[in-house]
Amino acid sequence: MSEYHSSKHSVETCHECGLRVAVPSLVERQKALCPRCGFVLSTCHVNASERILVFAITALTFLAGSLFFDFLTFKANGIERKIDMAASVNILFDNGYPLLAIIEVITIFAIPAVLLLGIVYLLFFLRKGVYPKYGHTILHILFVLMPWSMVEIFLIGVLVSLIKVVSLADINLGLSFYAYILFSMAMIATMLHMDRRHLFQALDSHLVVPEQAKATPIEKSEKLKTKQSIQHTWALIITSVILYIPANVLPIMNTRFLGQDEPSTIIGGVLLLWSHGSYPIAAVIFVASILVPVGKIVVLAWLNFSVQNDLSHFQSERIGLYRMAEFVGRWSMVDVFVVIILVSLVQLGNAMSIFPGAATLAFSGVVVLTMLAAMSFDSTLIYDNKSDYESSITS
Repeated sequence: MSEYHSSKHSVETCHECGLRVAVPSLVERQKALCPRCGFVLSTCHVNASERILVFAITALTFLAGSLFFDFLTFKANGIERKIDMAASVNILFDNGYPLLAIIEVITIFAIPAVLLLGIVYLLFFLRKGVYPKYGHTILHILFVLMPWSMVEIFLIGVLVSLIKVVSLADINLGLSFYAYILFSMAMIATMLHMDRRHLFQALDSHLVVPEQAKATPIEKSEKLKTKQSIQHTWALIITSVILYIPANVLPIMNTRFLGQDEPSTIIGGVLLLWSHGSYPIAAVIFVASILVPVGKIVVLAWLNFSVQNDLSHFQSERIGLYRMAEFVGRWSMVDVFVVIILVSLVQLGNAMSIFPGAATLAFSGVVVLTMLAAMSFDSTLIYDNKSDYESSITS
């Protein structure tokens, strides 16, 4: 196949502001930016397909390796407990928390595995000069799934969990822990080299189906599309606000120590870490679990209000806020992963055990709903006078 990094001149529609931009061929390390909003339309890497394929296969190898060995060992009061990745899921199911187990499986195993296998499948056929069956559909699904892969967030959650319990017990890291770190690094490298424009162009160049035979989506009117986007975003924002109340009022975790239950809310956990001198970790949890959800809800509400009322000021500031909200929202899952790890690790009967609180699922709902709200929000509505601007760019 011809390397997909040597893309031809094309006209692309900016994902964030909707501007049609003429993008020329790029050379190594060049980026094509939208002239209106600054969104990165495309980035060129030499031997990009080989790099992605190598990183994806490496990530799959280390992911498989992380499943067959001990992940962590917990020793306290003469009792030793070892867990692996599969045991963590089983513990959650056995203790009556299937939704948390499903969240763990989907976000740190299933979705990353699907992403990597899909990438390997597409590039395997493209390197042979053959169009992969359902190639465009699969690639579209992969880009939809990318924000829901939370490998690096889970790893941060593990590190926070270890800092929380290191003063209570001896912690030993198993081979699976190191394998998962290497998997995370390879996964991040794979995602960083993914370029939507180049990959779709590579598929287009091998597609032999006549143009008239391609399925064409049914276009909705702009007014209907705008109204639905605003309504969906408001519904998701309001629901996340409702869930945010129990997520902070109810305990997110219950610690049973010598038969006594000690419930802890999110802010209570932050204050406890701060009082023990773990200032960096307390700051991370405070930012990820309190500031980020509140900030994201406020930002999305303001953005949705501004486009609903056709406000035309501060376009660059609003698109910057949108990007920030879209990027940081998923990191609030750190606290949920902390609970999952602690519940899986600390199960020593009445001597010491940790259980999820009612706030865990409510907080998970807040994170998911705010992510969906950011995806539902149509950022192209921030900009107006699009047709006049396009004519000067593409002419």
